[in-house]
Amino acid sequence: MPNQATGERRPRAMVIDHTWRALGPGLESLSGPGGAPLTRTVKLIVLPLIVRPALHPELATDFLAPEQAAQLEALIQESAGCLAATARWFTLLKKARRALGVVAGNPQDLYFQRCYELATEHGAPQSDAEVIARTVVQEIADSADRTVEALRNHLTSPERRAQLDAALVEAWAARSLFHEADAAAAAALAGEALDSCGAPDSPAYGAMVAAGHGELFGQLVWTQASSGDLPTHLGLTVHPVPVRPEVGHSSSTAALPAPLDRTLYDRLFVVLQSSSRRDELPPVPTLVSREVNRSCSPLGLFDETLRVTAALGAHLAVGLDPLGVGGGPGASGGAGVGGGVGLTAAHRVVNSRWRREASVLRARRMTVSPDPDGGVLNSLAQDLRTPWAAYMRRLWVRLHGRDVRDAPLPDFPAAWTVLDGVARSVMMDHRARVRSALRTLATTTADPAEPRSA
Repeated sequence: MPNQATGERRPRAMVIDHTWRALGPGLESLSGPGGAPLTRTVKLIVLPLIVRPALHPELATDFLAPEQAAQLEALIQESAGCLAATARWFTLLKKARRALGVVAGNPQDLYFQRCYELATEHGAPQSDAEVIARTVVQEIADSADRTVEALRNHLTSPERRAQLDAALVEAWAARSLFHEADAAAAAALAGEALDSCGAPDSPAYGAMVAAGHGELFGQLVWTQASSGDLPTHLGLTVHPVPVRPEVGHSSSTAALPAPLDRTLYDRLFVVLQSSSRRDELPPVPTLVSREVNRSCSPLGLFDETLRVTAALGAHLAVGLDPLGVGGGPGASGGAGVGGGVGLTAAHRVVNSRWRREASVLRARRMTVSPDPDGGVLNSLAQDLRTPWAAYMRRLWVRLHGRDVRDAPLPDFPAAWTVLDGVARSVMMDHRARVRSALRTLATTTADPAEPRSA
């Protein structure tokens, strides 16, 4: 590894490349002709399975200080044996693929992560490896009916669409709407749970689940039973109250509606597009029929632990204030969920982390001085004035994905991992967009003869 001056920051991609090349032979099937890791190796194995930015947010940046660079090198070096086994499993799976006559899909996309799992579980291939490889390839091939294309084909029949539309009308009409409940008690339990974000568990979380406070929150959103316009503030819907879901027939990740405004197609499009373990999902017809009833359930979720986590997320979201200027949707108590909770330990943890971000500090300066770039960064600064919408949108997607897979959150530590993980994810996404904007500005203003600055 080349020497570097103390304090010098290095591109993360360069650290990965140099460390990978130093691992030695045995990684050829995961590497390019020059010995560097393939792009898909980095995207599908190194970053999500070894670096794991959600657990190591200090490694999620494009440029690393020496300490973080050393940490990244150590993580990759510690995984050398597993990576070598992954490469051998990939060779076996490609051989099994040819023997079974499977031709659909890119083998790297389909098998890289599964090979890493096989290496983690079994180590290097042993005497039974060929049987395991054939079984895995067949399982993945059998999951071909769990794709966006299969969903689109399933919904092309006019008769089926008419049946699904009728089922949506019936399920929507059968909803149990808001009933009188002790909202103050619900808010007190939510505040107690969020105040225990660092504790092993919270009895308040279990009490909220047992009392059905997640369902209550969903009914409140449906009926706008509180004062203020909670659904609009939190970005769950653009309507005063959510409207009945439609069947839908197309979707785009660049233009997805608010969570509770999505069609059946939108909801399942996201699940199928992002899933790396489609074989764990039921077939598309079953997914669609279940989604009819799920979309007409409170918050568009079946499981009460997930609904309670969404309610806690709403309490947390209304107190998010990266800029430290106040004035969130729950500031006056009129949002229905934020007013009775107040500032909790969870709010202090998340807001403190955000306010230390360099991109947030830049945005804070722009609230009191003009933006010299003509508005690009000012637009990103405005996102920090209303962070609850991005937070709730991403939280709902996580919870919906778990609901489809029957993966509840049985205790508060599990729920807090999701709540805090979403906050980190939104923060890192904003950081990346600020850096992208700065690079664009540097490109347009720098002298072409001079090296570009990131």
